[in-house]
Amino acid sequence: MFSGFQLRDWLLANDPALSRLRMASRVTLAIVLSFLILLAIHASVLPLPTAAFGLGIVLSIEGGIAVRDKGNARQLVTRLLGCVASLAIVAVAAGLEDSRFLSDLVFLVVIALASAGRVFGPRGFAIGMFAFTSYFMGAYFRPSLADLPEVAIGPVVSVLVGHLVRAVLLPDDWRRDLLRSLESVRGRINQILFKLAAIAGSAEVGDTDRQELRQLEDRLKEVVLMAETFIPRPPAGVFDGAADPAAELAIRLFDVHLAAESAIVLSFQSPPPFALVHAVIETDKAELATYEGMAESIGDQPQSETVRALLWLGEARQQLTQAIDEGQASGFSGIDTINDTAQSQPIDFSFGNPLLRSALQITLASAIAMGFGLLLSRERWFWAVLASFLVFTNTNSRGDTAMKALSRSLGTVFGIAFGLGLATLISGEQAIAIPVAVVCIFLAFYFLQISYATMTFFISIVLCLVYGMTGVLTLDLLKLRIGETVIGAVAGTAVAFIVFPTRTRGALDGALARWFQALRDLLDALGEGKGSFELIALSQRIDACYRDVTVAARPLGSSWSVVTRPGQIRQTLAIFLACTYWARILAKNYQTPDADDNLHRLIAADLALIDNAAPRGSACFLIERKASRTTGRHLPLLREGARLGLEMIGSALERLYPQADVLPFAAGEAIARSKQG
Repeated sequence: MFSGFQLRDWLLANDPALSRLRMASRVTLAIVLSFLILLAIHASVLPLPTAAFGLGIVLSIEGGIAVRDKGNARQLVTRLLGCVASLAIVAVAAGLEDSRFLSDLVFLVVIALASAGRVFGPRGFAIGMFAFTSYFMGAYFRPSLADLPEVAIGPVVSVLVGHLVRAVLLPDDWRRDLLRSLESVRGRINQILFKLAAIAGSAEVGDTDRQELRQLEDRLKEVVLMAETFIPRPPAGVFDGAADPAAELAIRLFDVHLAAESAIVLSFQSPPPFALVHAVIETDKAELATYEGMAESIGDQPQSETVRALLWLGEARQQLTQAIDEGQASGFSGIDTINDTAQSQPIDFSFGNPLLRSALQITLASAIAMGFGLLLSRERWFWAVLASFLVFTNTNSRGDTAMKALSRSLGTVFGIAFGLGLATLISGEQAIAIPVAVVCIFLAFYFLQISYATMTFFISIVLCLVYGMTGVLTLDLLKLRIGETVIGAVAGTAVAFIVFPTRTRGALDGALARWFQALRDLLDALGEGKGSFELIALSQRIDACYRDVTVAARPLGSSWSVVTRPGQIRQTLAIFLACTYWARILAKNYQTPDADDNLHRLIAADLALIDNAAPRGSACFLIERKASRTTGRHLPLLREGARLGLEMIGSALERLYPQADVLPFAAGEAIARSKQG
């Protein structure tokens, strides 16, 4: 059985900073409290219409997910504005109830306005979601105008309870989240060390082991990027000096991430000794000292470089542990909170703004879903509109939309199949059904950020349980639910591919352009002799851009894609990952006094390769390459780390286009060296 500490470590390893746990807890607690308060009002004060309960529950969900403003005061303002919008929208829906055709047209107008509201940022997005779901519930439950005062209690209660949960019961705390994310970083480094221990002493690292280590590396990168967001930075994003406690912590995090990546890369070349990995895990100082001497005696052999990488990782891990211990003791009291001084961006109402193009797509998809949904059912067509609206949320391309539509359809089908059996099994046992429904709500929003299909699966189970408890559960109703969901998903996908289509490669081109620009900025900063903190900040931007590239490339390499093979996608992403890694090695080891003409020539050569590759965008993902494994030393010594980093970046960029019509990097270097000689 898990002990309390083991359970916490497991949660942190799978949910950095416990962010998913906290969001699911907030949504679930807000729903439960809102429902109980409304039930108490219904039982002891005045009877409430069903619409009040429906709005209270749905707006509790939106309050926990859609409200993303920073700071409790801003969140409260957004919730109150959302509540006002909700009450106005429900009043409109009730007033138009006798004119169903006009009501349906107004629903489309609400959808258009709610979608377009996203151009105003997080607040516009949240108010738009409040408005959409409120009209949805108003048209679904059809309250009369006379019922509006009682109906209004639902949104008001949900808004107040949602703010209470978010601001008081489960508040945000960046210091707590920073500590938890650092603990998650340490946990994922431990996973890497355990895997290295498993392969230690092998003659060669197998493909399965390589894949697993790469996955562990990706998971480490994910949590490091999260931890970096919790460290307060100056408005310019660059620390002034190492004396700043926040700067020291950022450097420790940067160092341990780089050390872990180096240990993985070098272990591919030469697996580490088991005794060394065990000494790093156990922090055995005597054994580590023995290997320090061994690394010096071996010289520049591959085994020596692997040993150095493990020793570096061991030292960086100890420094991270020290930072965690200090954070636990002091709560990072030496790090000051920096107020959000970000300037608001100008609002772009042209169709050049992808948010407005998306609003048009959502409106058209909703109209199509409404039309076909009405043909299937005059009473339940709202499900089709809901599906078509939601498949566009947080998608960047038509491939993304298609994947989300498929996930929603599959989640609905399997959720209803499971929920039907479960509801039948516990029919009439509300004492069992209600807790099960609460657990399913929690699980749905716990998995929201990692699997939309899983979220939809659990929500479908909840609906089956609710239908069962209210006595309306029938097989025909569930078939209708599936049919309407499929209609909405298909409508959304069709519009995404036809109207203002954002091709997967188009989204990938944009992500690649940002990645190349970030790399170019780093190389330019090197040539200008910028300070180490600025170089590290620029290399971290490359890391963040690489994450965006992997997200944009995901639909291109999915199993249903006929564009190219997933293997090519992985090979190309590996090249960008290598460049990103060496860019951070370069930022760490570059020292301005060591700059010379040769380094400037290397920088110029890398910039030339970027100028050749960047305009071609995502074409590099369609090139077939021979699988190659980089050989030679990977861990640079400090005296030549900048040079080696530049060389390795150039070597990786060359691999994007093996037949590029530019002078190959290696040949260019050979010529440069011959001229020097």
